[in-house]
Amino acid sequence: MLPIECLPNRRAILKGGVGFVAGLSALSTLSALSAPPAAAAENAWIIGPQPGYSPEVGTLTSMLAFTRDQVVHNVQGLSQADLDFLLDAKANTIGALLLHLAATETYYGMTTFGGIKWDAIPAEVKKKWDVPMNLGEPARVAIKGHALDYYLDALHESREHTLAEFKKVDDKWLTAVETDGDFRVNNYAKWFHVAEHESNHDGQIKFLKSRVPGAKPAKE
Repeated sequence: MLPIECLPNRRAILKGGVGFVAGLSALSTLSALSAPPAAAAENAWIIGPQPGYSPEVGTLTSMLAFTRDQVVHNVQGLSQADLDFLLDAKANTIGALLLHLAATETYYGMTTFGGIKWDAIPAEVKKKWDVPMNLGEPARVAIKGHALDYYLDALHESREHTLAEFKKVDDKWLTAVETDGDFRVNNYAKWFHVAEHESNHDGQIKFLKSRVPGAKPAKE
């Protein structure tokens, strides 16, 4: 397991209007809803069952969508220089944090849906994802020079896989308890951790965004 901020307010999300919602639709479970854009913006603040999923699984997807929407909202308009900005020698860049979120979701998908143990993840997967997963100096060196779409595409790809797999499982799978080392855990806890982990890094992203050269004061 991985070691264990303020969200934009409701008015800010709704103020974004049709264009903002359309930009998010491919990146959240709201894309599964047939509601018009204005209604989709309203549903962004609804946590609960979603069409196509068992009740608790659907509720979890709405939590994942909620935290993802905050991340996407906060990085809109960032340039390559912004994404590569390094606050200090020990910091992570915004770009590296975005790729870290995709790596985390990829690994949790493999271990929960595929039943692969953390120490048995295939070498070809680790070659692609270990650097963003572990961050630190290797990520500071390797993860740079990409436009925002590069990171959003990685997030989208990992989320689409997650949602497809969630359609194959049910509430029993989600809540079944297993023993992992010296503690008891279920898949609900693991995937809720993915959501709160993303929220944690969203806070870091907002802080780093506020320190990018030329950054304007954040608007509430």
